[in-house]
Parts: sequence; C-alpha cells; structure tokens
Amino acid sequence: MFELTPYSTRRSVYDPFNLFNDFFGSSNAPAELRTDITDTGDAFVLEADLPGFKKENIKIDLENDRLTIKAERRSEHEENKNGCIRRERHFGSFERSFDVSGIDTANIKASCNDGVLTLTLPKRPELVPDNRSITIE
Repeated sequence: MFELTPYSTRRSVYDPFNLFNDFFGSSNAPAELRTDITDTGDAFVLEADLPGFKKENIKIDLENDRLTIKAERRSEHEENKNGCIRRERHFGSFERSFDVSGIDTANIKASCNDGVLTLTLPKRPELVPDNRSITIE
C-alpha cells in the first residue's frame, strides 16, 4: 500500500454560464498546494510549490498519523487599487494534509528554497518476523 496518501482537497464548481472564468480560470477557486512525492527507497521526498511564501509563514504540523502543511500570505494591496483589472494571485490561508502512517515521524526533515518546500520523510523499518525454533518444556 502506498503511504503519504493526500486527503481530499476542495475543488471549484464548474459554472457553464461563466465564460470569463472558464477562459481565464476562476479567481474564486481555492488554491492548492501542488506537491510531488518521490520514493527514494528508504524515504519519501515531498516537494510542495509555495512561490512567494516566506519561511516564517509556513507551518508544518504532525498530529497522530496526519502531516499538515499550512501557509499564509497576506495581500499588500486592496482590491481595485493601482489600476488592477483582474487578480489571479491568491492570498489567504492554504492547507494540505497527508497520511504518514508508514513514516518515521521522529526523523522528518524540512527545508525551503526558491519557493519549494522539501520534506524528507524516512520510512519506518519493516518488522521482520523472528525465525527460530521453540523448544517444548
């Protein structure tokens, strides 16, 4: 079974009557933290795109077997200021959760470079059954 299963994310609802948003993309659609997960053999490497986020605005929480990445970005400009016609960059809170039941959570490492958050998630060692003979007393 594949570990690191992402929990479902919210999706925007398709509106067939709104051609402007269909062509340009809906500005009301919730932004997602896009991730790539690579299996390196002894660990998983999760890379999440967080362009424009500062390291201090990213929070990684671990509760039971759920790893949650939260990021927050605030708008420096009010709507319709400075001649803005359309605003497609999302501001606000963004969140994504993953099931990490097969991960050695004590040894997770995180780094953030050039807008990419990288988490190294070592796998738990598999329990190998003990092969031996048992004597009858």
